Amino acid sequence: MSRIGLKPVTVPKGVTVAVKNNLLTVKGSKGELNQDFLPEVSFDIKDGEVVVSRKDDSKRAKSMHGLYRKLLENMVTGVTNGFSKALIINGVGYRAEVKGKSILFSLGYSTSIEYMMPEGITAVVEGNKVTVSGISKEKVGLVASEIRGLRPPEPYKGKGIKYETEHIRRKVGKSGVK
Repeated sequence: MSRIGLKPVTVPKGVTVAVKNNLLTVKGSKGELNQDFLPEVSFDIKDGEVVVSRKDDSKRAKSMHGLYRKLLENMVTGVTNGFSKALIINGVGYRAEVKGKSILFSLGYSTSIEYMMPEGITAVVEGNKVTVSGISKEKVGLVASEIRGLRPPEPYKGKGIKYETEHIRRKVGKSGVK
């Protein structure tokens, strides 16, 4: 039995959830999110709660049960509060600046890197901290991982781009003494 899938998702005031033709739509104050879903699950909307149920007890239906319940919860959270991820740029001469709908990175390469922000995602640069925010948890995480991938942190000096909550395991360099 899926413990996650059994919990109902509470829908706050100002948020509407609609199900039509295998499309789940959540509208809120920050925007609107859509999600296709498979016929193994169904959504029952009543009294400010949404209950996700599965059609049968097959292995695929059980796995989809918890997945779509968590996706729905993330959609409701996204249209009410939004999501954000913070990245830290560490290194001498490493910096970033916002130029319109893109971010310009100087990361120690011979040329600077221009990263175009996708629709619905915004970024703020404050010193060496880049904060990526939006209503879709999937897009925010994807953009943050792509930015981190431009210059991943290295273990010797810790230079590169890392998540704010990430801890880099440091290695000891060569001693140079025989």
